[in-house]
Amino acid sequence: MTPAVTAAVHTVDPAAVMSLLPTRPRLLALGEPTHGEDVLLDVRNELFRHLVEQEGYRTIAIESDCLMGLVVDDHVTSGAGTLDEVMERGFSHEWGAFAANRELVRWMRAFNDGRPESEQVRFAGFDGPLEITGAASPRQALTALHTYLTARVDDALLPCTAETLGELLGADDRWTEPAAMRDPSRSVGRSPEARQLRLLADDLVALLDTQTPQLVATSTPDEWHRARLYGRTAVGLLRYHSAMADPSPSRMARLVALRDSMMAANLLAAAERSPTLVNGHNGHLQRDRSTMRMGGLPLEWWSAGAIVAARTGEEYAFLATALGTIRHQGVDAPPPDTVEGLLYALPQEHCLVDARRLATALADPTPVPRVSPWYGYAPLDPAHLTGIDGIVFVKDTASGKGG
Repeated sequence: MTPAVTAAVHTVDPAAVMSLLPTRPRLLALGEPTHGEDVLLDVRNELFRHLVEQEGYRTIAIESDCLMGLVVDDHVTSGAGTLDEVMERGFSHEWGAFAANRELVRWMRAFNDGRPESEQVRFAGFDGPLEITGAASPRQALTALHTYLTARVDDALLPCTAETLGELLGADDRWTEPAAMRDPSRSVGRSPEARQLRLLADDLVALLDTQTPQLVATSTPDEWHRARLYGRTAVGLLRYHSAMADPSPSRMARLVALRDSMMAANLLAAAERSPTLVNGHNGHLQRDRSTMRMGGLPLEWWSAGAIVAARTGEEYAFLATALGTIRHQGVDAPPPDTVEGLLYALPQEHCLVDARRLATALADPTPVPRVSPWYGYAPLDPAHLTGIDGIVFVKDTASGKGG
C-alpha cells in the first residue's frame, strides 16, 4: 500500500465525509453494491444518526416504494401503527424483514418522540411502486390525488369524476399481470382506458400546478408534499405501464430509464424539504451511465444519481460502498489488482476513502475491474472513480457493526 493511497483513507464519520466535499450537499447518497447485508445497513444507520446529530440532516430516503414509505413516515413522526405493522406494510422488496431497517425505524421514532415537527426526522421511499416482475396499479396515486383536489378546488375545474377514474382503472389485476413483464401483449398499458388515464393524470397534475397558491394556503405542508408525490407517481406509473406494452427492442432500456427517472423526481422532492441521506444501489446513485444485461441484451441508461447531479451540481454528493468479501455468497477475498483488492490490504475493517485522490494514486497501473461470481453483487468500476466523492469500504460482511 503506497503512502498516496494511505493518505486518502479516513474514518467513516460526518466530519470526514464533509471534508471530501466542497459544501454540505442537500442530497448525500450512500450507495451499496448489493442489498440486504446487515453490516452495510448498520454502517448506514450509524452514519445517519451522526448526520442528524452533527450536520442537521432530517430525512433518510431508501430504495423502497415511495407510497408504502408514507406508512413509515407516519409512524416515525406521529407513532401511527405498531412497529410490526410498519415493517410489514411500509417497505417494498421484502426489506421490512431486515433487522437494521427495523432498528432504523425504532431509532427514528424514539428521536422524534417529544420533539416539535420542525426538528423531527422523516422517512421517504424513493423508488416507484415497482418490483422486478412488474408495476403496481396507478389506482392509489390517482385516486388520492383526485380526492385531494376535490376537497380544495371548484368541481368545474376537475377533468373527471372519481367514478370515471374507477371505471377506467378497472380491476387492479389487469395492471399487475405478472406475464406482462416478459410479454408486452399482456400489458394493459396501451389500452384505450390507459391512454385516457394518462391524459387525465396530466390534467390533474396541471391543475395541481395552476392552483398552487390556493392549494398551499389550504393545505398543511405534509398534505401538499403528498399531493405532489401522488401526482408524479400516477404519471410515472402510467408511463411505465405504457412502456411495458411496447414491443420494440428498446423496451427494457426504456423501463429501467423510466424507473430511475421516477427515483430522481422523488429525490429532488426530498431535497426541497430538508438535507437528506439517500441509500440505494450504487447503480442507481452513480453519476456515470448505468449498464446491465437483461434478457441477454446490454442496457444503458442514466441513473437517478446522474439525473439529480446534472440538475443540482454540488447539492448532490455520492459515496459508493465497496466490499471485500461476501463469503456466504461465494465472494471471497478480491484480487490484489482490483480497487477492492487494494483496499482489502488496509488494516481497517471499515474506512472512508477519497475516491478522486485514490484515482490519481492508482493511475498507473489502472486497477482492473473485479469479476463477481455472484450476480447479486456489483463490484466498483475503476473507470467511475473520478465521479465518486468517497468510497465507504467494508472489508468483510461478517465483520459486525460499523464504526
